Amino acid sequence: MKTALVTGATSGIGLETVRRLAQEGWRCIATGRRQDRLDALVAELGRDKVHPACFDVRDSAAMDAALASLPEGFRAIDLLVNNAGLARGLAPAQEARLEDWQTMIDTNVTAFAVLTRKLLPGLIARKGVIIAIGSVAGSYIYPGGNAYAGTKAFVNHFTLALRADLHGTGVRVTSIEPGMVETEFTLVRTGSQEASDRLYRGMNPMTGADIADVIAWVAGLPPHLNINRIELMPVNQDFAGFRVAREGE
Repeated sequence: MKTALVTGATSGIGLETVRRLAQEGWRCIATGRRQDRLDALVAELGRDKVHPACFDVRDSAAMDAALASLPEGFRAIDLLVNNAGLARGLAPAQEARLEDWQTMIDTNVTAFAVLTRKLLPGLIARKGVIIAIGSVAGSYIYPGGNAYAGTKAFVNHFTLALRADLHGTGVRVTSIEPGMVETEFTLVRTGSQEASDRLYRGMNPMTGADIADVIAWVAGLPPHLNINRIELMPVNQDFAGFRVAREGE
């Protein structure tokens, strides 16, 4: 039985990924900050399938402690699903809160890179798989995206750069870059359930389970096949967005 480590497993894409991988026969280390949700996941899927690791990915010491205390059956990690990330605020750059930018950089960039580096030796030894959850925001810019878009551009391109550095190791690396997925993402970003409901209303967004299906498919491919990147959106979203500002209007 192979083992996956899934970050951000207490909601959305991460939660559904643990469920989907467990269904496929994987053992999963589920990480997140909310112990009660991790406990519920263990109760749902079983302690033989899920090991809960409660820590904030921004806390490198806590990350080290969690990795060092993995039980015997979960120590050999074959798959890293680097999913943890967030957005804060939608204000234009000149009005944005610096603390929001710092939170996004610490979570989406620094913690992402640190965990990846810590797991690389084991993944190389086992010819494992790295799947990162980027975003179309890293490729297509929108007003208010500023630091969030920048962090996701890092995720997208750092993942592709890993593919180059890991050439010849047998490690497979994939960047999955979704558009609109209805999870807690907008609630966290805005602090408003109403804003989240308004954003997704009537547009038939993707779900966490949709992305989890893609992750499970990539993870289950033959070891000689690598999917470099996948960009996906709901049918009712597209990337056309050129604007013109006209003088006097």
